[in-house]
Amino acid sequence: MFFLLCSFFGAAQDMVQPKTIHVFVALCDNVNQGIVPVPKRLGNGQDPKNNLYWGALYGVKTYFKQSKDWTFLQTIAVTNTQILERVLYKHKTSNTYLLADAYDGRYIKQTTIDFLKAASGSHGQKVTYLNKELCFGGDADLTAYVGHDGLMEFRLQESFVSQNEQQRDAIMLACASKDYFKPYLAQTAARPLVWSTGLMSPEAYTLKAAIDGWIVKETAAQIRERAAQAYHNYQKCGIRGARNLLVTGF
Repeated sequence: MFFLLCSFFGAAQDMVQPKTIHVFVALCDNVNQGIVPVPKRLGNGQDPKNNLYWGALYGVKTYFKQSKDWTFLQTIAVTNTQILERVLYKHKTSNTYLLADAYDGRYIKQTTIDFLKAASGSHGQKVTYLNKELCFGGDADLTAYVGHDGLMEFRLQESFVSQNEQQRDAIMLACASKDYFKPYLAQTAARPLVWSTGLMSPEAYTLKAAIDGWIVKETAAQIRERAAQAYHNYQKCGIRGARNLLVTGF
């Protein structure tokens, strides 16, 4: 009976339209980004395997791969040479898929542009897994940017006007991302779930905590609180400081 119930649950879950998340990671790069240098091994923007924001313990690829809540599905080949690695995950208890792209750190500007285009609903991307077509890029339900805030050093000339009326959510884990991303994100009509007011470490525990709340359809305030709690738990910065740092909405 238990097997039959589990089988039925799995079949029913597959009939529901999948929710999709697309994470854009600008690899930490001591040479090509205006950051306080980190150890050379962690700050090589052309080495995803050891990069602080990707292959290191709290990097996006490693952290989600080791999570009890997510299943690593596969590494996906990509023709865009600016993306050094693309990986796909599925949430274990919901019909939610996460696609993460590791961008060569020297292309942080393009990473930012691609994230904002996706947030606006443009440049949709299709990924096929086990004969199931999954929608990412501008067709994703949630987009996220992780990395240094390159907008501190450059400005963008591109337009990011919303392409449709689909409700899209966005997370920006980068230093002072609310100040620097705000004028661009406002064009996209995406809802800012979590972004920052000051200097921060954009490691994956904050991202996962926010996504945990998003999957179960919590309010923006509840999602932001999850993110703040996770940040405090790892950074030991004090919960008040974490709540001041990580905020939601415009």
